[in-house]
Amino acid sequence: MFKKEIEKLIKKAVKKDFGFDLENIEIEKPQEESFGDYATNTALTISKKAGIKPMEIATKLKKTMAECQSDLLSRIETVPPGFINFFLSEKYLIKQLNRVLEEGSKYGSSKVGKGKKIIIDYSSPNIAKSFGVGHLRSTIIGQAIYNIYKFSGWECIGDNHLGDWGTQFGKVIYQLKKNKTDLKKIKIDDLERDYIDFHKQVQDNPKMEEEARNWFKKMEEGNKEAKKIWQICRDISFEEFNKIYKLLDIKIDYSLSESFYQKMLGEIISEAMEKKITSKSEGALVVKHSDEKSVPAMLLKSDGATTYLTRDLATIKYRLKRWKPDLIVYEVGKEQELYFQQLFWVANLLGWAKKDIFYHLSHGLIRFEHQKISTRTGRTIRLKEILGEAVKRAKGVINESETSRDFSDKEKDKIATEVGVGAVKYNDLSHHRSKDIIFDWDKILNLKGNSGPYIQYTYARCQSVLKKGNFRVFIAKNISKLNNEVKIGEEEKNILRVISFFPEVVKNSAQSFSPNLICNFAFDLAQKYNTFYNCEPINKAKNPQTRKLRLFLTFGVAQVLKNSLSLLGISSPERM
Repeated sequence: MFKKEIEKLIKKAVKKDFGFDLENIEIEKPQEESFGDYATNTALTISKKAGIKPMEIATKLKKTMAECQSDLLSRIETVPPGFINFFLSEKYLIKQLNRVLEEGSKYGSSKVGKGKKIIIDYSSPNIAKSFGVGHLRSTIIGQAIYNIYKFSGWECIGDNHLGDWGTQFGKVIYQLKKNKTDLKKIKIDDLERDYIDFHKQVQDNPKMEEEARNWFKKMEEGNKEAKKIWQICRDISFEEFNKIYKLLDIKIDYSLSESFYQKMLGEIISEAMEKKITSKSEGALVVKHSDEKSVPAMLLKSDGATTYLTRDLATIKYRLKRWKPDLIVYEVGKEQELYFQQLFWVANLLGWAKKDIFYHLSHGLIRFEHQKISTRTGRTIRLKEILGEAVKRAKGVINESETSRDFSDKEKDKIATEVGVGAVKYNDLSHHRSKDIIFDWDKILNLKGNSGPYIQYTYARCQSVLKKGNFRVFIAKNISKLNNEVKIGEEEKNILRVISFFPEVVKNSAQSFSPNLICNFAFDLAQKYNTFYNCEPINKAKNPQTRKLRLFLTFGVAQVLKNSLSLLGISSPERM
């Protein structure tokens, strides 16, 4: 990548001019395009060491680099107090566009993760509850990270660690038994209502909590009635979840729920006790941290029931043995930060793996304006309602559009689904994952501006341009590359510069676990292309070479937008 090439160029010049071997060189992409494609403060960094003013160093380095570099840069300039700016050459930008034409859907991919394996734990809804908007973030962020890492050469394993065990199911069973519910007619909404009712009623009747714990203990002991009710709840929940995953176009490799690890829990407890890392605390079995102020990690409750921690430790041991990963990523809300610190610490204490193999990829919450979304209190919004409303609004926009007159009803439904679901996904992914999102229908379902539909529409616009320009004829005639003699205008150059940054954006997005960087990139590219489209003729360009360049440029924009949307898990409609 050209950033590395610039880094090599700087190191070579510093060594030649000042005799220094620099390991870390800071190269950044300036916000202002007038400051070039890249800039470095190297002259400022080595000024004291060299005993020379930064501008003198920058000027000398500029001269040496200009003599050494080939066709990568068009010019190098210095700016007080000692910054050096680099401008990519037109020849190099054309080379990048030709790469897009050659590599297609693989443009931007890499092999940096070749030979490495990553497990991504994401989505993980709880059974006996509808799929709420609160689980949307983990699901689509996790899928985006999976896509980005796979695109970067890693072997990816996605695991949907479904919550189907624990005291909460004792609460649901208690309510079902108390209400004498007909289990043959029960639906997911009924289960969620019972869960909410339990938490309202337990305030006046605390003994209900003990009854719920008893039912969960019966589950763990294999009680037939408890297991039967639990299985019914599980089957109903899976049916609901699969509908949501189908609508979101989410495909997770494995769905190994908490109950899958039930048979391993005794082994985990025994190993912890044998390694003498446990102690008793008020009847519970815990692992105490050397720091007395830290909260102990609980393996068994005082009634002998297991905890989330025990089950997650069993999950870690299973994953390490089966897949031997280089990295295990948990895409879970940031409110679980302390819990994951405990989990990773205990796994390390058991000697299974170093803590740096684990990573808690935390995200902020989706909130109402003044309060947190909570299933317990009934303050929640079902994801199917959001997606349904999004598709409905997208359908309304499509019906009002003049370009949709020749669409069949089936086509309209398909496009409305792709656009509506894409709007919801993009609205989430365009925020940095660590930030909370205030639930706002108008923002979530925004179909204009910096949104998924805007980028989808730009892609569809490119396809329309290419179709009108008979772009396939160029390909059929084997004119698959542009030569370096073609003249490039300033607007065209700006688009080419953005396209050339895509591989670097993917790399940065993977390193920082930040899909929002790809959203920012796609929006920038779409904006620049639409500005160009509105100002310059493409198919009606008078000069044949200019027309050819602009068609190839349009193809490049379309391909890179499609690659970006694909990494985000968003569809690219050919027509809108």
